[in-house]
Amino acid sequence: MDFTLPPELDALRLKTRQFVQDHILPIEHDRSNWDAHDNIRLDVLETLRSKAKAAGLWAPQAPKEWGGMGLPMIGWASLYEEANASIFGPCVFNCAAPDDGNMNVLAKRGTEEQKKRWLTPIVEGKVRSAFVMTEPHPGGGSDPGMIQTRAEKTSTGWRIHGHKWFITGAEEASHFILMARTSDDPRKGLTAFLYHKDQPGWSIERRIDIMGPEEHGGHCEIRYDGLEVDDANILGEVGDGLKITQVRLGPARLTHCMRWLGLSKRCMEIAQDYANQRTGFGIRLADRESTRMKLGSLAMDIEIGRLLVMRAAWLLDQGDFARKAISMAKVHVADTLHKAADIGIQINGARGYSRDTVLEWIYRYARQARLVDGATEVHQMVLSDAYAREGNEFWKWGV
Repeated sequence: MDFTLPPELDALRLKTRQFVQDHILPIEHDRSNWDAHDNIRLDVLETLRSKAKAAGLWAPQAPKEWGGMGLPMIGWASLYEEANASIFGPCVFNCAAPDDGNMNVLAKRGTEEQKKRWLTPIVEGKVRSAFVMTEPHPGGGSDPGMIQTRAEKTSTGWRIHGHKWFITGAEEASHFILMARTSDDPRKGLTAFLYHKDQPGWSIERRIDIMGPEEHGGHCEIRYDGLEVDDANILGEVGDGLKITQVRLGPARLTHCMRWLGLSKRCMEIAQDYANQRTGFGIRLADRESTRMKLGSLAMDIEIGRLLVMRAAWLLDQGDFARKAISMAKVHVADTLHKAADIGIQINGARGYSRDTVLEWIYRYARQARLVDGATEVHQMVLSDAYAREGNEFWKWGV
């Protein structure tokens, strides 16, 4: 078992870390660079993105031939973690959700023409994108088999009617991947459609207010009232929608975990720095047993998360679907992020609860981690079902 990174990947990891320290954190520390939704202002973002491109740290997950770095999945894991040492890091390097997941599925399942039209502008950072799947009750959420948005065949293509919500980034997106029902077949009933924001037949009803800070474009509720898409803009084949969701969502769940590990480490860094400085009742916080136990436990949980993520990334690089490994990482790292933010705030006291640090930002953001891309309970059921099938083979080693 080899737990080392290839030297070239480790060099990129350290380069990413240094870029965050030198260029992104100073911007993050100045609140005038933030927008109204607690994200980086778009004009400031474009300046940093130009610097990231010049440094050769752009779109690590996208294929080289389409403008990215073309790294393997273990490379994604190592760079994403370093990128999210700042809350703005993933946006700067063009490896933030939902664009990174959309780039990945377009690269893997798009035709050459679709890649030119739909993928290249996202990789280049000229447009943003959204993945449109989740629906209000009784429609589909974690269970895509419940999707009710329908696409009806016409003489020239497809006409789509339906209702979606909590669509991340929709207000700023130009390119959309829309999941709609084309038949009632339980396995082949969904199809993925590509469309541009300027096409008629759809509208954003509202940008939904949420508890946490928001991605650019927010989380939107959308109506489809006759959106027309031609056959050339079907991603994959008619009826391949379920496959498309699997191709996209597995790696996308794992990239969330990669980024969350970076945020967890940031929380611990802020907590440790303050504990080293703060003295009360004649003793530094860092020397108190209660503080050391909290930080020791958190350090262990972060490292467990890193091992789970890297193992899942390695499995994906081997061509495995890594469903169990991704579900385990998703559950553990989501919990760890919440724990890290909570401990960071507790050790910092009122300072942590204030906006003098990013801990309260991360704490609000962390609550969504146990919901997005499959709630914790869904992934626990995935693991339970796997154990029911496999018994003790659940824990087998690859040989």
